Amino acid sequence: MTASIPPIRVGLGYDTHRLGNGGPLRIGGIDIDCQVHCIGHSDADVLLHAVTDAILGSIAEQDIGRLFPDNAAENHDRNSADFLHEAIRRLRHHGMEIANMDCVILAERPKMAVHIDAMKAAICEITETPTDRIGIKAKTGEGTGPIGHGEAIAARVVVLVYKT
Repeated sequence: MTASIPPIRVGLGYDTHRLGNGGPLRIGGIDIDCQVHCIGHSDADVLLHAVTDAILGSIAEQDIGRLFPDNAAENHDRNSADFLHEAIRRLRHHGMEIANMDCVILAERPKMAVHIDAMKAAICEITETPTDRIGIKAKTGEGTGPIGHGEAIAARVVVLVYKT
């Protein structure tokens, strides 16, 4: 017997990708013209992957890797917005909506601050969520570890959802 979903739930998402030479960098549903890109099977949009996992986690669904395996041909170079659309479809199937979402991008380069508004607009459009419910900020690795050395980029997301 499955218990009913409580009126509020929290989900946590995390993703990381190695960086390679040559751009553009696809992150938060936008392309940033720069000298690096994320390496991955899909478009490797680290922020949309973390958002997708946070939403799926909030409703206790399978994670992005099980829903969209990286060994499936149909997911090669796939737009990560497709993954997020499916997470939103599942969220709404459970009668839930996003109350708020807080996102952190961890990247040494490129600088993210000038792109945050465009990322926020893209995520709001994909999720059909008002802009005042989504926060995005960026942090550097302060020169330490793979992120600080410019070898990788990561994103962390927490989402609060509520029963409609």
